[in-house]
Amino acid sequence: MTLRIGYIGLGALGRHLAGSLLKAGFPLTVYDIDRSCAAELEKAGATWGGSVLETARSSDTVITCLPSPEAVDTVVGGERGVLEGLAPGGTWIEMSTNDAHNIQLLAARGAERGIETLESPVTGGVHRAAAGMITVLVGGSRDVYEKHRPAFEAMGGKVFYVGELGKASVIKVITNMLAFIHLVADGEALMLAKQGGVDLGLAWEIIKASSGNSFVHETEGQLILNGSYNINFTMDLARKDLHFAHMMGREWGVPLDLASVTEQTFARGRATYGGDAQSTMIVKLLEDAVGVDLRAPGFPDELQPE
Repeated sequence: MTLRIGYIGLGALGRHLAGSLLKAGFPLTVYDIDRSCAAELEKAGATWGGSVLETARSSDTVITCLPSPEAVDTVVGGERGVLEGLAPGGTWIEMSTNDAHNIQLLAARGAERGIETLESPVTGGVHRAAAGMITVLVGGSRDVYEKHRPAFEAMGGKVFYVGELGKASVIKVITNMLAFIHLVADGEALMLAKQGGVDLGLAWEIIKASSGNSFVHETEGQLILNGSYNINFTMDLARKDLHFAHMMGREWGVPLDLASVTEQTFARGRATYGGDAQSTMIVKLLEDAVGVDLRAPGFPDELQPE
């Protein structure tokens, strides 16, 4: 693997994606504002970049996985950022869930410097990223995608090329919108079961085997029943993605009734528990309102790699 990759943003998701690249043999330089996030990667052979600019200068391709569009603007397009550090012919890959228009604007700036851009948001949860089995969505030039296909396949179990730049961001926002709607609905379903006198462990199994099942029920439903809510995804991130969905609906004239109600619910959740609270705690709003906890024995406090 001769493609030198720089990975910037080593949070709960990024550190696992970077680790998969390292395991696959890619020369890897890493950077995060908190160096402790890179400790395990450095032990495994990754090089510490020292700064965004130096990470980009030492790489053929830089991947970013950051928490907000504002962070992407600063890290990629800002002074001493990725676009300044990459040499002509280099590639920037955005793995954050971001607004398609934001990516396209930065990509245009990169193109002026001879830099290619791909977007590559992922979906499926941190536990799947840890196992190298997360789903990877890619938008941008097919030729640039094919050049980087081995890197995408190292990070994910399923890799989908979606089309031109911007299309992967659209479908990623859609999948997250569905996940948050399912999460609120799953909390309501479990509460009905609890108040109806059905054993919650049994209710979880029955829903899983029914036409009402969802990926969210199978995964986050377990964390609700455990009471940890620990999905490694915050209220602020959920609200960001729901806002993107809302803006897409407005732009394309699509009424999003369920998404709008869900966005309002998450606004209440953030106001109640804080932006850093786990997104799964949205169900706690219902628990608090009813005065009943949704708990059952035998469920994990954190999802394990598959």
